[in-house]
Amino acid sequence: MQDHITEEQGRFLLRLARETIAEKLGKQLGKSSDVVDPALQAECGTFVTLKIDGQLRGCIGNLEPVSSIYEGIRRNALNAAFHDSRFPELTAEELAKVQIDISILTRPQVLTYRDGADLIAGLRPGIDGVILRLGRYGATFLPQVWEQLPRAEDFLAHLCRKAGLSEMAWQDLHPEVETYQVQCFEEGK
Repeated sequence: MQDHITEEQGRFLLRLARETIAEKLGKQLGKSSDVVDPALQAECGTFVTLKIDGQLRGCIGNLEPVSSIYEGIRRNALNAAFHDSRFPELTAEELAKVQIDISILTRPQVLTYRDGADLIAGLRPGIDGVILRLGRYGATFLPQVWEQLPRAEDFLAHLCRKAGLSEMAWQDLHPEVETYQVQCFEEGK
């Protein structure tokens, strides 16, 4: 995995995500240090997930490194709060109820497989995030999604549906599959 992010750095990134959203909503929560830890200048894919009462409220990220971890968390916090097309923009009232999770990703690696059974055998539930692509269709699930979908068959069927494919596309159409791992930090943990 990329350079290890410490618990302290993870807490800083969680505060950064919350402050970034609050600032956009016109609220001031204080300010994290303007001095950015050199480890947070590394380029990695990042995701920011928002939940209210355990239910998804927004999740946006980038699979490949496009900026520093610091900038990625700021950008993806705003995108998860205000630009996830599945949800209306987050309101100031909701901010107090939101739990923020952030994920720092490794670079995706192609998973070579022969057939559906081989694909299932190559996945590590709870460890691997999965990217599935077929032509112009594609989707990803972070490793945390295994908590809701622990059976690989269900995980892949839902991922296919998210990509706009039939639930059995993972078995019938041999899509391109990549895996990655994350270091995840959650508020309140």
